[in-house]
Amino acid sequence: MALAIGIILGCCALGAGICMGIGAIGPGIGEGNAVSKACEAIGRQPEAKGDVTSTMIMGCAISETTGIYALVVAILLIFVAPSIFVDLLKSAIK
Repeated sequence: MALAIGIILGCCALGAGICMGIGAIGPGIGEGNAVSKACEAIGRQPEAKGDVTSTMIMGCAISETTGIYALVVAILLIFVAPSIFVDLLKSAIK
């Protein structure tokens, strides 16, 4: 029983780590790419700075939602899922 609970806890922690690892790479690359292209656009046409900046900030905010969803899933895996899985294990053993 203790081994099974340890496996459940370990798998939940591993899943949370993988979730945050993958979930943080996408927004990081996407936002970096957006900022670099915005800097290039402002360098080419300085008079369009306001339009480019507002569009870039909106795009960065939308792409950041992926990272926030990954964080929510990781928090659920760390704090909520282990108790649910342990309760399922205990009810299956009885």
